[in-house]
Amino acid sequence: MANGVKEPPWTIRAETPDDAASIAALVEQGFGPGRYAKSAYRLREGVDPVASLSLVAVENGRLRGSVRFWPIAIGPSRALLLGPLAVEDAQRGRGIGVSLMETGIAEARAQGWPSIVLVGDEPYYARVGFAKLPPGRVRFPGPVDQSRILGLSLEAGALLNLSGDVRRPHLDEAVCADGAGTGGL
Repeated sequence: MANGVKEPPWTIRAETPDDAASIAALVEQGFGPGRYAKSAYRLREGVDPVASLSLVAVENGRLRGSVRFWPIAIGPSRALLLGPLAVEDAQRGRGIGVSLMETGIAEARAQGWPSIVLVGDEPYYARVGFAKLPPGRVRFPGPVDQSRILGLSLEAGALLNLSGDVRRPHLDEAVCADGAGTGGL
């Protein structure tokens, strides 16, 4: 117990190659095959997640949750895209997802990333500071519900001038994905 706060029974650590099958199963369980058609997934194709921000929650030797952050470009700015955040169905509501995000956000801030965006439910992600972005200011490729685009400043005022098309900043491997674009930053 640190400062009167009980430590969670899970630990957060960087994912390893040995976690790949467990992470894939969690993501499949949580999002199903339809996830590949979503704009956020299209932006991830051909781009590696930020390795130091790819985290898992482990409890009693079992992987309970996972989160990844991906480099993106928004207009002329660099940013991160959060997701997928996946937690074992039976473990939801325990704070594992929030714990994963808090750890990732703190590390992203320490690494000097200016902001993070995602497409998700505001009531859940507001727990760690995300808020709706003005409709139309940040434009994902393909159809995206504008009311679900959320952002978090890691540097003072980083979201104030964030505007433009969301695209991959580079490709780490060749893909055939229309609409996600690239633009070196």
